[in-house]
Amino acid sequence: MKEIAAGGLVYRKRGDAVEIQIIEDRFGKITLAKGRMEPGETVEQTALREIEEETGISGRIVEPLQVIRYQYEAEGRGKIDKEVHYFLVEADGGELQAQVEEIAGVAWHVPREAWRLQLASGYENNREVMARALAKLGIEVDPVAG
Repeated sequence: MKEIAAGGLVYRKRGDAVEIQIIEDRFGKITLAKGRMEPGETVEQTALREIEEETGISGRIVEPLQVIRYQYEAEGRGKIDKEVHYFLVEADGGELQAQVEEIAGVAWHVPREAWRLQLASGYENNREVMARALAKLGIEVDPVAG
């Protein structure tokens, strides 16, 4: 069975500064907003809907970042082939608010702090996504030390 999801790394500009949206999931891990595609949606529509549902922030897609593929075992459904489409998304409205049913918290961070959090307690498969997004924003980070 195949499952498609989409989400993205969300950023906003505050004057000359850039801030990165970071989510803490219900397992205490740092992650990016993402969720399952609904019937009739494009991956882009899914990404923007999921970001807004999970964080309260609306945005516009700047560009695709990466597609991550992995497998997991789902009780009653067996092995699932999951494909997640990630985009670089610029925030353009909304009020930051965590969807408590899905995530523990959401906050804006300066890029180096966002990267440090990713390295310290983020999912491994999000590391490359965040590194690519930061590079596209002109932000250099140390791949291992933050």
